[in-house]
Amino acid sequence: MTRITHIALDDANLPPPTPEIEQERKVAVFDLLENNSFTLPAREGRDVPLGPYRLTLSIRERRLVFDVTTEDETPAAQFLLSLGPFRQVVKDYFQICESYFAAVKTMPTNQIETIDMARRGIHNEGANVLAERLEGKAKVDHDTARRLFTLICVLHFGA
Repeated sequence: MTRITHIALDDANLPPPTPEIEQERKVAVFDLLENNSFTLPAREGRDVPLGPYRLTLSIRERRLVFDVTTEDETPAAQFLLSLGPFRQVVKDYFQICESYFAAVKTMPTNQIETIDMARRGIHNEGANVLAERLEGKAKVDHDTARRLFTLICVLHFGA
């Protein structure tokens, strides 16, 4: 009951993603739907519809929008997060991903592993920023925050 069973990215007004970004998106969505933890806390004394939930992520007016509904599409919550706190970590993540994708083509395994460790570290940092920003709005575990951060990066790429 405390999970996401459907996720959509509203990227209609964004340029098409690169093949690498599209692959990251597919993997993140698959992994997220396979295993996640997502809970909406009661707010302002109001009960929150129980999950499982459907989540649509979008960027509108330079804000990250979480639209959450129940399985039968009853609205459960909507919250907007400023993109400001994500800008630097997203920028760093894209830079390290570019290095990683280039390294995979030409570098020896030990150098690829070093870049991948740095990539995971930045990814964890982004997940931590997201978890902090969601505090009081939604509770997610670390793996769910990581996968959602990947999807935020996908949206941020086109925004």
